Amino acid sequence: MLEALNLHEMSISDKFLMMEELWENLSQNASANGFSPQWHYDELSQREKKIQDGELKFSPLCEAKSRLRNSLNEH
Repeated sequence: MLEALNLHEMSISDKFLMMEELWENLSQNASANGFSPQWHYDELSQREKKIQDGELKFSPLCEAKSRLRNSLNEH
């Protein structure tokens, strides 16, 4: 099957487009085919509720990276 795709002849952008299409196809029926466990959906629901309730805040990526680096340096 993979040989039929001629992966070695595909451009990088075509490979990324193919990955996006594969991911979209896989994720359409994620819950029906057991792709994601129920606790993933539960966690996402809890986070969405916290966002709606104003309990979670977002920060710029550079700040998040800095917090992660500081956390790792402490350990």
